Amino acid sequence: MVTVELENGSIHETPTPNNNCVSNKQNDHNIELKKENQIPGYLSIYSVFQLIGILLILSVFVWLQFYRTGFGFSGTIKICNWHPLLMTITFIYLFANSILHFRNFRNTTKQKLKMQHATIHSCIIIFGVLGLWTGLNSNLIANPPIPKFYSLHSWLGIITVVMFLSQFTSGFISFLYPEIAMKYKEAVMPYHIIFGILTFALSIVTSVLGFSEKIMFALNQQHEHMSTEGLFLNCVGIVLIFYGALVVYILIKPEYKRCSKPNDGVTHNGTLN
Repeated sequence: MVTVELENGSIHETPTPNNNCVSNKQNDHNIELKKENQIPGYLSIYSVFQLIGILLILSVFVWLQFYRTGFGFSGTIKICNWHPLLMTITFIYLFANSILHFRNFRNTTKQKLKMQHATIHSCIIIFGVLGLWTGLNSNLIANPPIPKFYSLHSWLGIITVVMFLSQFTSGFISFLYPEIAMKYKEAVMPYHIIFGILTFALSIVTSVLGFSEKIMFALNQQHEHMSTEGLFLNCVGIVLIFYGALVVYILIKPEYKRCSKPNDGVTHNGTLN
């Protein structure tokens, strides 16, 4: 209490803030953040996720460098080799990291996370377009030219890219454009999540089919390398499928969700975080 003597001689007492209550609230908040940052098992599984992602990129690079004559900007094979490497980096590794971005940076504000999420997707589009160009261009300069869009891999690749661009456009408009009504954001959110997972899963399937298609071309040209190369690439495909399953597991596991913050805005039963 604070005692104040008024002009008429009367005494007035006013309550003072309870420092213990303020301190307790701050301690509770700090404990909550500490608990959120120490989710049992998350750091281990996230480390495995990153190691496998980097291993996939290195494996594809080693395969193309030592089995498929390497990279270059002249010659059909060397130009075409950029395609699987760039697609693995963008539509597999970067895509997976963008999906889990809200899980990994739990104490960052939601607005910053949205901007970072959109930035990663922008990088995927830029380097993905370059990867598509190398794949199409190598078909055109081949002698004789290789037909375009004849395989299931190419069909699923087109569908994956269209779905990704649709996701990026709808997400940018819905969640970063300030004039959009909150009820519209709430209605779009569950579909954005579902189609995001489906697009990533489709990118995994498309990549596995692409590896199989490329090794079939190699079989027709260099039989003596097929045994070792085929075994190596089959292992890469299995690891790729496991990597995709691991990403989906981390994404849907309730314990790994990011806790909602007071200024987060729209959520959908916590699945957005």
